[in-house]
This record gives sequence, C-alpha cells and structure tokens, in this order.
Amino acid sequence: MRMAVVGMIAGMALGFAGYFGGFGAFLLVAALGAVGFVVGRLLEGDLDLGDFFRPRDERRR
Repeated sequence: MRMAVVGMIAGMALGFAGYFGGFGAFLLVAALGAVGFVVGRLLEGDLDLGDFFRPRDERRR
C-alpha cells in the first residue's frame, strides 16, 4: 500500500476520533498510531530497538 494512502487513512481515523470523541480521543488515536507504526517497523526489520538506547555519538559511525 502506498504511503499516501496510509497517510490518508490515518488522517481520516484521527478526524473521526476528533469529531466524535473530542480532543482526548484524538490524542489517544494519535498515540496508539505512533506506537503501532514503531512496532510495525520493528517487525519488518527496518528499525533496530538498539537505536533508541545507544548514545548519540555511537550512532554517527
């Protein structure tokens, strides 16, 4: 699926959550979407969990 379509679906989900559930629901959907994105990248192998815990100077090598 193209990233534009994924972005459109995410935007629509956030819009519906904001309209029907208010700002709290909007934030909840946005936070869960971000967590799902990171987990998906980890499962695909595009992201290494160690990237979050290494000191900044070790990442530049």
